[in-house]
Amino acid sequence: MATLTNIEAVTRTLQEEMRRDPDIFITGEDVGVRGGVFRATKGLIEEFGDKRVIDSPLSELSIVAVGIGAALYGLRPVSEIQFADFIQPAFNQIVNEAARYRYRSGGTWPCPLVIRAPYGGGISGGLYHSQSIEAFFAHVPGLYVVAPSTPYDIAGMLRYAFRVDDPVLFLEHKKTYRLIKGDVPDDYYTVPFSKADVKRAGTDLTLIAYGLMLHESLAAAEQVAQERIARGGGTSRARRRAYQC
Repeated sequence: MATLTNIEAVTRTLQEEMRRDPDIFITGEDVGVRGGVFRATKGLIEEFGDKRVIDSPLSELSIVAVGIGAALYGLRPVSEIQFADFIQPAFNQIVNEAARYRYRSGGTWPCPLVIRAPYGGGISGGLYHSQSIEAFFAHVPGLYVVAPSTPYDIAGMLRYAFRVDDPVLFLEHKKTYRLIKGDVPDDYYTVPFSKADVKRAGTDLTLIAYGLMLHESLAAAEQVAQERIARGGGTSRARRRAYQC
């Protein structure tokens, strides 16, 4: 068992998966020598070389397009968009190409592409480095959109992303990179995309959240629970209604 931050979980999982599968490679802006703007790919070029950790030009369209072409030839590319805010130039490649290949080929052409993108606010990044773009892509058939919240989920979902044969948009909330820590088992595991995880059981209210908002929701649930205890709990209909709002 290791206690990791979210960013450490990304790095370690990429390293483990690249050791496991020689068909996995990474391309993106500054992913190589610099190790990524957030250092998510730090140390990978030293271990795997510049043929598998490839610094790209500042062209999101070509980063994704190269990944699509490689995926169609049987490789397992990771296309990193340095900030999710700049993913729009690759919108057509993601929506009309990567996400459509299985359908347009009658199920015979998989496109196993992982697109990693830091998203969200909270780091004083301004208008071009703080956006959340998941809603644009969540409506696209053929595309998985994943936004894990904890190191455990990052490791398990990123591993699972390398085992599906359809494109995965893997979103990492940048404020959680070093803010959130958690235990990651040493034993190998995956977290499938098909089932939500109950982080805290209750009876009065259901909160559905992802990314940073999972932690905000858990904090809110704890505050409500403590206030309810401080006020003596209670079973009156009025008090139950107040807590159900």
